[in-house]
Amino acid sequence: MTPAAASPPAAAPVSGPVARRLRFGWPQRVFSQVLLMQLAIVVGVTVLATGLFLAPLSAQLDDQAMRRALAIAEATASGRVAGAVTTTPPAPGGPVQAEAERIRVATGAEYVVIMDRRGVRWSHPDPAQIGRPVSTDPSEALAGRDVMEIDSGTLGRSARGKVPLRDPAGRVVGAVSVGIEYDSVRARLLAAIPGLLAYAGGALAVGALAAYLISRRLQRQTHDLAFSDISALLAEREAMLHGIREGVVALDRSGRVRLLNDEAQRLLGVGPEARGRSLEEALGAGRTTDVLAGRVEGEDLVTVRGQRVLIANRMPTGDGGAVATLRDRTELERLGRELDATRGLIDALRAQDHEHANRLHTLLGLLELEMHEEAVEYVTEVVGVHRATAEQVTEKVHDPLLAALLVGKATVAAERGVSLRLTPGTLLPDRLVEPRELVTVVGNLVDNALDAAAGSAEPRVEVELRAEGRTAVLRVCDSGPGVPPERRELVFTEGWSTKDRPAHGARRGLGLALVRRLAERHGGTARVAEAPAGGAEFTVVLPEALTVDAHETEAGPAAAAGAGGAG
Repeated sequence: MTPAAASPPAAAPVSGPVARRLRFGWPQRVFSQVLLMQLAIVVGVTVLATGLFLAPLSAQLDDQAMRRALAIAEATASGRVAGAVTTTPPAPGGPVQAEAERIRVATGAEYVVIMDRRGVRWSHPDPAQIGRPVSTDPSEALAGRDVMEIDSGTLGRSARGKVPLRDPAGRVVGAVSVGIEYDSVRARLLAAIPGLLAYAGGALAVGALAAYLISRRLQRQTHDLAFSDISALLAEREAMLHGIREGVVALDRSGRVRLLNDEAQRLLGVGPEARGRSLEEALGAGRTTDVLAGRVEGEDLVTVRGQRVLIANRMPTGDGGAVATLRDRTELERLGRELDATRGLIDALRAQDHEHANRLHTLLGLLELEMHEEAVEYVTEVVGVHRATAEQVTEKVHDPLLAALLVGKATVAAERGVSLRLTPGTLLPDRLVEPRELVTVVGNLVDNALDAAAGSAEPRVEVELRAEGRTAVLRVCDSGPGVPPERRELVFTEGWSTKDRPAHGARRGLGLALVRRLAERHGGTARVAEAPAGGAEFTVVLPEALTVDAHETEAGPAAAAGAGGAG
C-alpha cells in the first residue's frame, strides 16, 4: 500500500443541524424582528443625539475661553497699567509686571502680557521675555480693535483675547494680551464626555427596555408567529372564508360588521358596503339581527331572511366581539317535504289497514248474502265519508304535508273512537317556511290529545291552524282530564310523562319538550291551559313561520306607484 493510499480521507465539511446552528441570519419571528428594529432605532437616535450635542460643544468651549480671555484683558486695560507703561521702563521687577502677575494668578490665566505701541513686552510669566517683542502680530489690537483667537505662541497653543491699552486721553499706548491654556479647554471637553455618555447610556437602556416590553406584548398578541406565517394564515383565512358554503359574519365589540364572506352576503342579501356598519343599519330590525347580535341565545337558531331559512350559531371572541355562522336550510326543504309526505302516507296506510280489512269482510258478507243493493250503498257511504274528510282538511289546510298528516290522524282517531275535527277558524296557506317542523309540532300535540281523550265520556279533539301575517298559530284541544296548574310547566320538561314506560324501553316525555324547543327556536311560545269545554288546550305561536305573500309584495310597490301618480 502506498503512502498516498494510506493517508486518511479529508474531513467532510460541516453540514446538517450543526451548520444550521452556526449560520446567523435575519430572525423570522415577529417578536425578534420588531425588537431588533426598535433597538437599532434607539441606538441610532442615541448616537445621533450624542453626536449632535458633542459637535458644537468644542466650539462653544473655545468661544467661552476666548471670551473669558477677552474679559480679563479688558479688566486689565481699564486699571493703572496705561500710566505705568508710559512712565516706567520695562523691567522684571517693575509695576507693570507686578500688576500683570497679580491678575494672572487671580484669574488662572496662562499669561497676561502688556506691550507698548512697538510690541515690546512689559510683562510676561517668563521674566526673561520682558523687553522683547511679542511673538504674534499685535497690529489689530494696537489699531484699537478687540481680538479673539486660538493661536500658538512662546507658551504654546492658547485661547487669546487682545484689547488696546489707552491712556486717560483715549490714545492707544499699547495693548493687553491674555491667554487661556488650550489644554484646559480640551480637558473640559473630555471631562464632559463621560457624563454625556452616561446620560446617553441611560437613555439607551430605558429605550431598550421599552422596546423589549413592547416586543413582548406584540409576541403575545401574534402568538410568536413569523411574518411569513402571518401572511400564510391570512391567505388561508381568505381562501377558507370565501370558499366554504357557510356564511360567516364577524362583529367587533361595538356590534359593527367586521367581516362578511361571500356566502354570508348571498344569504343575507347585502353587499360589501355592510362592513363597518351596525347590524341594524346593514340588515334592519328583525329576528335575524337579534340572533346575530346575541339578543337571542341558543344553538342552531332558526331565522328567516327574505325567502331563505337560515340556521345561525354565534360564538363570542376574546376581544369582546363575536363570530356567527349561517347555514342555508332552504335547499333541504324540498327533500324534507318529500320524506315527510312519504312517512305520512305510510302512517296513514298502516292506520287504515285494519279498517279496510273490516270493510272488505263486511262487503264480502253482503255479496255472499246476495244483498247487492246494500253492498252498493255501503261502498258509496264508505267512499263518501273518506272523501268528505279529505276535502274538508285540504280546503282549510293548503300545505300538502300538514293536510296529509291530519287526514291520517283523522283515520287513526276514528279507529280509536275519537272525533277529530278542524275548527271553523282554521285556514293555513301554503307558505310555510319549515312545514316539516310544523308537522312535528302538530303530530306530537294531536297524538297526546288522542291519548288523553280516548278514555273520556265523549272523546273529541279539535285542531285549529291559522295565519296571522307571517305568524302561525296552532291550538289543539281535547276532552281529556286536563293538566293541573302546578304541572303546566313540567309537561314541557324533557323526560317528564304521565304514561307508563313501554316494554321495549323507549324513552317518553320527549314530544312536548321538542314542541317547546322548536317554538323557542323560532322565537315563539308553547303553553297549556284549560280548554273552555274541559280538558287541555295547547297553544303554539311560531313567529316568521310563513314566507311573505308574493301577491302582497307585488301589490305594495304597485299601490305606492299608483298613489304617487295620483298625487
